[in-house]
Amino acid sequence: MPYAVTFDVSGDTSVRGAITDASNLESLRRTPPSGAAGLVRRALADQNRIVAALYSEGYYGGTLTITVAGRAPDAPDVFSAIDAARASGPVPVVVRVTSGPRFSFGTIRILDMSGRPLPDPPRPRQLHLVPGEPARASRVLGAEDVIVDRLRDAGHPFARIASKDVVADHANDTLNVTFRVDPGPVATFGPFTVSGTETLEPGFVAARIDIRPGEPFSPERLTALRRRLAGYEIIGSVRFIEARQLNALGQLPIEVQVSERKQRYVGFAATYSNTDGSSANAFWGHRNLFGGGETLRLDAQATWFTEASDAVPDADPFGYNVSATFMKPGIFTANEDLVAKAAVLREVTNAYVRDAVTFLGGVRHRFNNDLTMQVGIDLEASKVEDSTGTADYPIVGVPVDVNFDNTDSLLDASRGVRASATVEPFAYFGNDGAGPVLMKGSISTYHAFDEDKRFILAGRVAAGSIVGATYSDAPPQRLFYVGGGGTLRGYEYQAASPRNDLGIIVGGLSFFTGSLEARLRVTDTIGIVPFFDVGAAFASEWPDFSGLQYAYGIGLRYYTAIGPLRIDVAFPGNPDIAGTNYGIYVSLGQSF
Repeated sequence: MPYAVTFDVSGDTSVRGAITDASNLESLRRTPPSGAAGLVRRALADQNRIVAALYSEGYYGGTLTITVAGRAPDAPDVFSAIDAARASGPVPVVVRVTSGPRFSFGTIRILDMSGRPLPDPPRPRQLHLVPGEPARASRVLGAEDVIVDRLRDAGHPFARIASKDVVADHANDTLNVTFRVDPGPVATFGPFTVSGTETLEPGFVAARIDIRPGEPFSPERLTALRRRLAGYEIIGSVRFIEARQLNALGQLPIEVQVSERKQRYVGFAATYSNTDGSSANAFWGHRNLFGGGETLRLDAQATWFTEASDAVPDADPFGYNVSATFMKPGIFTANEDLVAKAAVLREVTNAYVRDAVTFLGGVRHRFNNDLTMQVGIDLEASKVEDSTGTADYPIVGVPVDVNFDNTDSLLDASRGVRASATVEPFAYFGNDGAGPVLMKGSISTYHAFDEDKRFILAGRVAAGSIVGATYSDAPPQRLFYVGGGGTLRGYEYQAASPRNDLGIIVGGLSFFTGSLEARLRVTDTIGIVPFFDVGAAFASEWPDFSGLQYAYGIGLRYYTAIGPLRIDVAFPGNPDIAGTNYGIYVSLGQSF
């Protein structure tokens, strides 16, 4: 039954888009319904959908009429009118809407079950129910979650909205809302049970639950526990099932339901860059090697340096990296993990060409949900060719790494701090022998200026130094280099680094970088990010900031369920040093 729908919107015509978006008559017009009855059902359904759309925009005094072939959808003769109209072409359907005035929020009350005001309720701005602002119906529904979450954060696991009264005051064009809240009892955590493990040892998950019975109930603690458990590769998802009632001790028993990912996986990755070189990588991995969450990953990577190396122009541009990475959780207690990586590689850059065998292993200790420290051993036997010739560089170091991260998201943080620091004394450092110490660190911070996280200011600084090494005897591959998407956008890889008299990059004993981004979300899915980067590597033992380079640009973000898709366009402050006039970078997740 083909039809032609017409929308006649009067009053505030800005609501027209919401009306047509809600209408099945409009969205399904290219899919005609089956017969007159199907058209009538579609029109009747639109009555509720369009009224809901008006409410969602704050219009509670509007009027709506829908006619099909000149009749109301529920008129006794509507079917005969449709059949008669069909003989002349598509059946005319008219939707007439008068929006009426837009209502604003008036009185907002939050009461307990006895009718008394709830102690320490969320503020109207936290509820998004600010008096005088448009009274969108969706905000009333969202406020329910805010109230319940506030009470659960205060230790009330069974908090609920018992009822709500939403009254449209047509005399004053306001919407008055009263919530009646049942907080339920204050509770503590009870015993945890685990279900869903298949290949994991039964006690693996239980040993990593650091919440003890008797602790005050806290959703934040559960969120931190979920984040920790989900960090193990074998665990695909974590779900907490809270008991429906407290036990005799006033505690809330909780079931931890986990699902496992497939144990084995294979994959392939490839990258292309006209400045940094290109690569292809094939890998195989196991997420639960011996039943205790042990992981093993084998990688075989082939690389191609697009242009001839400045330091070794006649070098073969092809490189490789074959590596094995192993991690064993709970090497001593549940808070210590053994990590190790061994590799055989050939690396080609503008500054050097390296053939090496490397090993990095250590024990990582978790202090809490935010802070970890790793102590290990760093071994390397390498032959490196640069602009001065070829030399062997044996390396033995003891790196100490500290990482802190209390941000709210790995790929799109809106609050918190992310910091890392490394101190590595060397027992042997190439031709320098024993004594040099490498120090480097970075810190990023994020601040959302509004509750909807539509304007986030993000900043990062990083610096490093090698103390006690002579510039000429230090292994070139362990010097610092700045330039490229990970350090200074808009510059070629390593371009903002010290050079010799021939203009060849030779690396530095220190470096400094900084970035500032204003992350502005224009819509729910689209954002723009103006940014500014600064940085350089220096020949001096400590950053002296001579020759500091900068870049600027703008990025586009498309926000997905797993994180933002990033496209950045950067322009160097000094194209002669940068080696290019611009850089384009695409990845999943923010730049830092």
